[in-house]
Amino acid sequence: MVKLLSDPGRGSSWITAQLRQAIQAGQYGHGDKLPAERQLAEAFGTSRTTVRAALNQLEAERLVSRRIGSGTFVNSPSRAPAEDIADQTSPLELIDVRLALEPYMTRLAVLNAAAREIDRLSELMARQEQDCADREGFSRWDEAFHLAIAEATRNPLLISLYRQINEVRAHQQWMAMKDKVLTPERIADYNRDHAALFEAIRSRDVDSAVAMITNHLHYARRQLVGAVMD
Repeated sequence: MVKLLSDPGRGSSWITAQLRQAIQAGQYGHGDKLPAERQLAEAFGTSRTTVRAALNQLEAERLVSRRIGSGTFVNSPSRAPAEDIADQTSPLELIDVRLALEPYMTRLAVLNAAAREIDRLSELMARQEQDCADREGFSRWDEAFHLAIAEATRNPLLISLYRQINEVRAHQQWMAMKDKVLTPERIADYNRDHAALFEAIRSRDVDSAVAMITNHLHYARRQLVGAVMD
């Protein structure tokens, strides 16, 4: 295990910063498994609850992926050389790609998800209320939820593609749209969609799940079109 600095007086934000620095410095490479919560708690001289809060933040930043029953894995792929595709992709182009990909992705998730992937989605749904209080919290939760659906397909290439989609979603062009499209009322609408989508996936209802994700993304596209026209 990478040597970590212990300071029992510090909280989860400090632990997040220490782990983030270790990942960004290359001490943990892409795909590496982080030590278990118990080991991290011992290394930092703190509780597992504090470590768990730090890992939740790293997951929200997409620096790690947490897999129930397997552990926490680093998600820090190298940036593409030359032009970054995110610079060339508008929010509308992004949503069109999602419309092309996610209905079939959702179909595969319903058919292929193992119990641990369903548990992961259930865990994310349980975090919805506390994580969706504002635009930033909703955006982090939304990205994690849709990525978990991708992971439920159990298709490594598709998962990689969806991680790139989330990278583009974090780009400044989308960030500039948040104030226009993510009103409290729309966040509530999206969360109702997510809850219904989760239930369809959990009950293995392929047709309902595909219809829900399609309608969900068309609704999001209409909001973007309206924001662009303003």
